[in-house]
Amino acid sequence: MEIVTPLRREASPTSDQSLMLARRVFEDQARALGAIGASLNDDFLAAVEMILACTGKVIVSGMGKSGIIGRKIAATLASTGTPSFFVHPGEAYHGDLGMIGSVDLVILISYSGETDEVIKLIPYLRHIQAQTIAITGRADSTLAQSAGVNLDVSIERETCPNNLAPTTSTTATLVMGDALAVALMNRRAFMPVDFARFHPGGSLGRKLLTLAKEVMHDVPRLPGEASFHQIVSKITQGERGIVCIVSLQDKLLGVITDGDLRRALEKSTGTDHLTAREIMGTMPVTVGGEVNLHDCELLMRERKLTSLIVAEAGEPLGVIKSFDA
Repeated sequence: MEIVTPLRREASPTSDQSLMLARRVFEDQARALGAIGASLNDDFLAAVEMILACTGKVIVSGMGKSGIIGRKIAATLASTGTPSFFVHPGEAYHGDLGMIGSVDLVILISYSGETDEVIKLIPYLRHIQAQTIAITGRADSTLAQSAGVNLDVSIERETCPNNLAPTTSTTATLVMGDALAVALMNRRAFMPVDFARFHPGGSLGRKLLTLAKEVMHDVPRLPGEASFHQIVSKITQGERGIVCIVSLQDKLLGVITDGDLRRALEKSTGTDHLTAREIMGTMPVTVGGEVNLHDCELLMRERKLTSLIVAEAGEPLGVIKSFDA
């Protein structure tokens, strides 16, 4: 009986070899992405126009690793102004095709262009006359030839040492999806405020969708005749480092900050005679309660402020501190 000896594995790489291989991954993938970017042509522009003209949803489908990348592409499109979702090709073939309508556009992903589960969707999509965009690595494949537009993400080889695991090809597909999303954002003049609507839980979304009146703090008030001692006491009690000076009608006359108190001490030999009117700054920067937190932050940075008074009809309502924004 012949005894077959399994192939021996090579010795484990050293740390230096691992670092060298890791750097090569970045270099190989960067080189491949550069080549694909340089080869973009009218097919890419046609794909952008097809998505812009779509009156339904953009549906992304792919199997295996391509499906994972497809989910990310769909999520990126959806969050940047293109209504989109992912449909698993296997589940689509067993009932979920009802999610796809004739007004929808379908992006089909398969590097080989011959993935059976994806190819099986083509007859139905053709039947309902849904537009299709393929992302493949083979322009002569069944999928590429069947789609309305094929976006080429072909690479020389995977960065995987065995040229087997989808690595460079999936990165290229992901970046192609990002390129579509960015081009569409540009065509739609998609602005930060639009992005915030889809990301209310993020930092930018919170700032753009939160109003000044919703986060302002109570601000202490004093009349113009208040003494230096009263000012110090009120600022200390308020714990905001600022006090608003108001008229008898509660209209804002000015503000006094910790800094104003220090400057008053430096200029005067005695403070007992000083009143609020003599110490206050008379041109405080104010915003209305409906101004969003993002704009408040920009204003404070521009004017180098740490506090911003929220006022309506000349009456101070509260204060926003720099850490609130």
